Amino acid sequence: MENITVKVNGAEISVPKGTTVLEAAHMAGFEIPTLCYMKEINEIGACRICVTEVNEGRGFRLVAGCVYPCSDNMEILTASPKVIESRKRTLELILSTHDRKCLSCVRSGNCELQKLCKDYGIDDASKYDGAKNEYEIDSTAAHMYRDNNKCILCRRCVAVCSKTQGIGVIGANERGFKTFIGSAFDMGLGETSCVSCGQCIAVCPVGAIAEKDYTKPVLEAIADPEKVVLVQTAPAVRAALGECFGMPIGTNAEGKMVAALRKLGFDKVFDTDFAADLTIMEEANEFLDRLQNGGKLPLITSCSPGWVKFCEHYFPDMTENLSSCKSPQQMFGATAKTYYAEKMGIDPQNIVMVSIMPCTAKKFEIGRDDQSAAGVPDVDYALTTRELGRMIERAGINFLGLEDEKFDDPLGISTGAGVIFGATGGVMEAALRTAVYTLTGENPIDFPEVRGTEGIKEAEYDVAGTKVKVAVVSGLANARELLEKVQKGEADYQFIEIMGCPGGCVNGGGQPQVAMGIRNFVDIREKRAKVLYDIDASMPIRQSHENPAIKEIYNTFFEKPGSHKAHEVLHTTYVKRSVN
Repeated sequence: MENITVKVNGAEISVPKGTTVLEAAHMAGFEIPTLCYMKEINEIGACRICVTEVNEGRGFRLVAGCVYPCSDNMEILTASPKVIESRKRTLELILSTHDRKCLSCVRSGNCELQKLCKDYGIDDASKYDGAKNEYEIDSTAAHMYRDNNKCILCRRCVAVCSKTQGIGVIGANERGFKTFIGSAFDMGLGETSCVSCGQCIAVCPVGAIAEKDYTKPVLEAIADPEKVVLVQTAPAVRAALGECFGMPIGTNAEGKMVAALRKLGFDKVFDTDFAADLTIMEEANEFLDRLQNGGKLPLITSCSPGWVKFCEHYFPDMTENLSSCKSPQQMFGATAKTYYAEKMGIDPQNIVMVSIMPCTAKKFEIGRDDQSAAGVPDVDYALTTRELGRMIERAGINFLGLEDEKFDDPLGISTGAGVIFGATGGVMEAALRTAVYTLTGENPIDFPEVRGTEGIKEAEYDVAGTKVKVAVVSGLANARELLEKVQKGEADYQFIEIMGCPGGCVNGGGQPQVAMGIRNFVDIREKRAKVLYDIDASMPIRQSHENPAIKEIYNTFFEKPGSHKAHEVLHTTYVKRSVN
């Protein structure tokens, strides 16, 4: 690739031809602020926060650094007085139409606009009197609300919904000062084919969209002496919760997380990884049954509720390919309110099951039909990683000072196979470990072909003389691409894992928000996934079928994978939905 020479604030560097001013500055150690820019997703140069002075031989002028390409011998000034003044004016104009209720905003202290205003010394928010429109908050969706009074029209949410997820249920409506982000015909988000993935929340720079917060009723349940409040934590939560308290991206906070949950007052602190192992037992059994007895193939995993709803809306004819297994969240709740309730002599009506999830779609999932094995909802409240972080802060718990603690038994016992569920390819690898053992008696550990953050991966394995071709997909636009090939007969697989969020649950819509200035240059998916694979590698038991608690539950309650009892408690059904 051809290289060119540029000067950034007087420092000469060599960059590949086609490099933008923003990228060149980053290479030189200077960060240019942005609001609308998302690398390869939303490169529109609309917010003008990234303006930078460049000289290409005709004198210095302002350009949008996020999209303007470097030329040979270009001079770049990233923070000249003219640049600073332009950015300040832009921020003041944005604030002129912004609802500045920062003290009560869920993003206060972690807002990209707020930080820029602080950095640039914006102390007169009323300098310009903009045309303000008043919008009703849209809370029609099960998982989130939209407050357009705080929207800055950066269009990140629109881009990620359309390009990354391939859904496009939101966009810019009206024009000029009346422009707002919404759905077609101004429908409430809950009336559309939104799949609740929450990727729009993950990329919003301000507090215009956020998950619905259910921490108050959870704390009320904890305070009720009549209730037994159980909590389960998904594998990806431990890989990101520390970020809420200033720990580096890619820190394993499992021990401190467990300790904090006990301090919050939960009666038992359990691990969703246990239910991930249970899922593998049921799903591997289902796959082998379909493979050997002429069942519907390819079998497609059902752990990601965002993906499941996407399938129901956009590929309804393929709902028969979905595994009938409930997700680990729902399996755990169902098990807690049947097996555990019976074992401990607790009325399921008195159990409050709380889950801590990296996923906003889990809030939708708990309200689905056929998710009440004990006659009551399998899970009562699904909280995001962010909600847990807020609970810990409000309780005055010194998270960083906590000593590590372990999960409670028996529903806190898990394997390495269970923990890697949080990364794309993890469900597939865990299922293959058990499926291969079932067919051959061998215990293979690693399947590196299905690891990594690529959107679509495929591999073929010879298992006891049977060729098994698998695919692993994350991000729903990628899922659409692959499934269309399957429908057209252009691709043939026996087993497909699909995760709704790019990179899997580690990058879920409920994880701590990371400023786009970091996301554009750091693969947070890889860093968080490494936490899970490192835990897996360090565990004494790495196959779901070797989990002693799993063996016990089948011996005393479920009998065997795929039994009538197991189907009653651990399996579910799907619906074919229309597209709105």
